Amino acid sequence: MIDFNIPLYMGDELYYVKDVMEKHKICGDGEYTRKCNSWFEKSFSAKHALLTTSCTHATEMAAMLCNIGYGDEVIMPSYTFVSTANAFVLRGAKVVFVDIRPDTMNINEKLIEDAITEKTKAIVPVHYAGVSCEMDTILDIAKRHNLYVIEDAAQAVMSKYKGRYLGTIGDIGCFSFHETKNFSMGEGGALLVKNDDTFEQAEIIREKGTNRSRFFRGQIDKYTWVSSGSSYLPSELNAAYLYAQLLRANEINDNRLASWNRYYEGLKHLKGSGLIDLPSIPLDCEHNAHMFYIKTKDLEERSRLISYLKSYDIYSVFHYIPLHTAPAGIKYGRFNGEDKYTSRESERLLRLPMYYGLKSDEIDLVCEKISNFYTK
Repeated sequence: MIDFNIPLYMGDELYYVKDVMEKHKICGDGEYTRKCNSWFEKSFSAKHALLTTSCTHATEMAAMLCNIGYGDEVIMPSYTFVSTANAFVLRGAKVVFVDIRPDTMNINEKLIEDAITEKTKAIVPVHYAGVSCEMDTILDIAKRHNLYVIEDAAQAVMSKYKGRYLGTIGDIGCFSFHETKNFSMGEGGALLVKNDDTFEQAEIIREKGTNRSRFFRGQIDKYTWVSSGSSYLPSELNAAYLYAQLLRANEINDNRLASWNRYYEGLKHLKGSGLIDLPSIPLDCEHNAHMFYIKTKDLEERSRLISYLKSYDIYSVFHYIPLHTAPAGIKYGRFNGEDKYTSRESERLLRLPMYYGLKSDEIDLVCEKISNFYTK
């Protein structure tokens, strides 16, 4: 059997988790949380990083930090996970969906400006499959219209755009360390911010609305409730688990890229024959092999291929149902312009097994069965 995903486990995690337990400090913001924060800041040249309980919570914090509220509008693609939208819906904002590019499945940067109104507060580019959106264009639009840019980089840890790490380019970046991601702590995320004042406010929000972080640094003699907030601190056990993987980040990234490239080589003949489409990586982008997908002719063909692969114990899956077609998407958002590609491309996309340690012969078998499906 070839699973679709196997959560990352490198073998060193138990050592660091045991260290946390023996030091009797398992709640949040301890040694390993600080080590993870520091790793992101140093490795990605990020001004400030804060580990969170999930990427969902990181995005909710971003909405709070940008003062998103009732009556505001936020622009994003419809082809994304519900958390991208929920973070702003919870603040009372309306989500404005924009069509995607068929090559990368990312938001079409050329359509963003037309969706801007006097109510628009932020643009949320989602770096699908760890491939960057066209950030120069998005940043230019945001600057001219005085908008925030909040990067949903849930799938994009280690990916780059023109040499800069995703999550560090906009005003705020959000990472995920869910068990399906390249690096995992089971459930978890991170918030990256550039501005010192924003970072101080992020610490307050994350610590239940208190200035407790300043107290622990010795900047004040007691801490108190100073603002609204919640508890977005992951356990030290989770942080230690993640830290073990961050220390081997390049090894993990290289392994996934090798698998991704083997898939591409094994299936490119089908693309050349016009039977399927394969992922497209723009020249300015360095991706992290978060996923490998193909695109079938249509929904019916995709369903048949999923069943065919499953008959050989190969598990493949489709991905998002466009948010603007969902009941909550209709209630809380609107689609600006024409849905030319979002729905059509979402019905064609099929994700293949991808995880650290996926064997070459397993990839070859998947490619062989897909080839047989199209040539039998």
